[in-house]
Amino acid sequence: MSKKLSRSAIAIAVALCAPSAWSAGFQVSEHSASGLGRAYAGEAAMADNASVMARNPASMALFTETQMSGALHVVNPEIDITDKTTGQKASDVAPMQVVPASYYVNPYDDKWAFGVGLYTTYGVGTDYPDAFNAGDLAGDTSLLSVNLNPAASYRVNEQFSVGAGLNIVYAMAELNRHYGISSVAVSNDFSDKLISMEGDTWGFGWNVGALYEVDDKNRFGIAYRSTVDLEFNGDFTDNSGNIIPGGGKTSGDLNVPLPAIAEFSGFHQLNQTWAVHYSVMWSQWSEFKELKATGSGCSLTNGICFQKDEKYDDAFRYSVGTTYTLDEAWTLRTGFAFDEQGGKSTLSIPDTDRYWFSGGATYQYSPELSFDAGLTYIYSKSNSFKESSSVSNIDFTFDGKGAAYLAAVQANYTF
Repeated sequence: MSKKLSRSAIAIAVALCAPSAWSAGFQVSEHSASGLGRAYAGEAAMADNASVMARNPASMALFTETQMSGALHVVNPEIDITDKTTGQKASDVAPMQVVPASYYVNPYDDKWAFGVGLYTTYGVGTDYPDAFNAGDLAGDTSLLSVNLNPAASYRVNEQFSVGAGLNIVYAMAELNRHYGISSVAVSNDFSDKLISMEGDTWGFGWNVGALYEVDDKNRFGIAYRSTVDLEFNGDFTDNSGNIIPGGGKTSGDLNVPLPAIAEFSGFHQLNQTWAVHYSVMWSQWSEFKELKATGSGCSLTNGICFQKDEKYDDAFRYSVGTTYTLDEAWTLRTGFAFDEQGGKSTLSIPDTDRYWFSGGATYQYSPELSFDAGLTYIYSKSNSFKESSSVSNIDFTFDGKGAAYLAAVQANYTF
């Protein structure tokens, strides 16, 4: 996979848009600090700052002034995996990550609004010890992506607005696997690399949304984000000689679909101080069926350099939250979400059901400038899963457990 852009500015942006892997599958929800404080409940119907365009482009119709927002998330997962077959334990296999995002919304007139966002929607990162016994199944896996999202909204009438945008995705992927316990048979060190893959690519998609305002206190939003197909083409390295004759490097192709997303949200201002909001999100994880790399150089395995079947089904995310206006300067919020497991848990993507407990606040520093902060604790269910090694011919059983701590800050400036 070509590394021509590895030192470019956009590659730096991708490196910053690091994977969180703390929504279902490898979905990234960290778009704003204000949203984090309510567990992203009601996102397709909110209008508190420019970041809402990431979930529903039609929400830009609610803005009467130009606004810029910039957010920074810190995601600290604590995932521990125990190999029940050999008794080995790998602690903290998902490194801490930083996830930035930025947005600009400009209401052109009373009908049209335009905006652009730079954020991420998908990513994953796991890093096991090089000497892990199941080295050919674990190793380190990384998918980093950044999404440039220009969008426009149009107010059809006083109650109904629509919006649409283009998603321009740049992604970088890397995968390394090690000999692990199979090194005993080939007189190699456990930590020696078995295979490696790396590269970058571009993908394109679109998103649409609609917003219906019952009145100035109640509104509903619906949004859809299309699938983006990432078609990586680049380098595959075989150090064993079992895939490429004599071992070495060859060009390879790897396709990864970023599943489609649909969301329905509601927002209700109950009185001057209290509001409630909620969301139901659907992700088309059934599109993600396998990780399969192919290349003409992998002639010993009929052109298949690497293959791993993934058992994924469509999944839902449910969230509910409240917003409390304390005074002219302070707004408080809280939220809860249940995030369904997207697919069968594996060492590279340790997926499971997750429960979000969130809180946050906004401080209105001046009429033009405000600051948001959000905190979330994510509890994940412990689970047990099996994986079979085609190298060592061992059927491994693993236990996984974990939690995550998320924090975010954001600044919003109105022109």
